[in-house]
Amino acid sequence: MNLIQELEKEQLEKLVEAGKIPDFAPGDTVRVNVRISEGTRERVQAYEGVVIGRSGEGINESFTVRKISYGEGVERVFPVYSPTIESIAVVKKGKVRRAKLYYLRDRRGKSARIAEKIDTNRQKAKEVPQPEVTSSENESK
Repeated sequence: MNLIQELEKEQLEKLVEAGKIPDFAPGDTVRVNVRISEGTRERVQAYEGVVIGRSGEGINESFTVRKISYGEGVERVFPVYSPTIESIAVVKKGKVRRAKLYYLRDRRGKSARIAEKIDTNRQKAKEVPQPEVTSSENESK
């Protein structure tokens, strides 16, 4: 392994330990809070949309988010480990069978929707409350 790869690997390990990047995939709706500097002021802007692809690997990885703004499709590419990204939040998980969702560029309205992935195991665990067994019930049986 050459020197650059070793340095990138060290930096990636530090960034992963910080743990500000959630696990997300193409099809997921995410909210990316980006730090924007306008002259002397600095503010945080939220950008919410569907992840249509991830590319690259390691510290050079990036992802593309697509949203519809005033009837016009807008795509923005974010480096995953960029210091300008304040936070990434997964709003909902999408159920897709492709790694790149470029076909969404040609779709409008309802055909551009992505089905939501529902984790049945997690949902069942939330719905079924476990009955509490007290010591008096154990003695009567």
